[in-house]
Amino acid sequence: MKRGMIMKYEELEAFFRSLDRSQFLEDEFRDYAYVDRPLPIGFEQTISQPSLVLMMTAHLRPEKDNKVLEIGTGSGYQTCILAEFSKEVFTIERISDLTVKAQERLKKMGYGNIHFRTGDGSLGWPEEAPFDRIMVTAAAASLPFELISQLKEGGLMLIPVGPQDFQELQLIRKKKDGTFEVETVEMVRFVEMKGKYGWNKK
Repeated sequence: MKRGMIMKYEELEAFFRSLDRSQFLEDEFRDYAYVDRPLPIGFEQTISQPSLVLMMTAHLRPEKDNKVLEIGTGSGYQTCILAEFSKEVFTIERISDLTVKAQERLKKMGYGNIHFRTGDGSLGWPEEAPFDRIMVTAAAASLPFELISQLKEGGLMLIPVGPQDFQELQLIRKKKDGTFEVETVEMVRFVEMKGKYGWNKK
């Protein structure tokens, strides 16, 4: 690993450790904020365990001049970390109540580089494409090609793909000729990406 990448990771880890996860949880779960496990945030959704959020962000390698698309705003925890290390974040959440809460939290924290949308994340945000990075925090039954089409040449996308029990966390690298490479990073378990790419196609 190059020295520059090591220093970048150290910056990421320092911010990650300084970020109070309890800000993204409801009152009854705040005492468990630093337990390394997923926790409920309502609507059958969860906030991922801290170690997984750190690992996923490190693999995505957001840069300060990057335009990032996030699918699955949830509590806004991952959104916050992406916003800290990117130029702009465009985040989509299908549950409007979660969108509103995340927007309020992140505005209070001083982030002005995040754009929110409520809707079907599998469709992406085509009018703002292409994106340098795409982070997907819901599991798809197969790769959403709508999202790959919105990824800039040379860009990276991280997405859980597979059946309901466990998925492969796949890192997609888009080549200059429009084709892409897929690397499996880890086995994970995420909530379902609803709609066209969900397990139940609903």
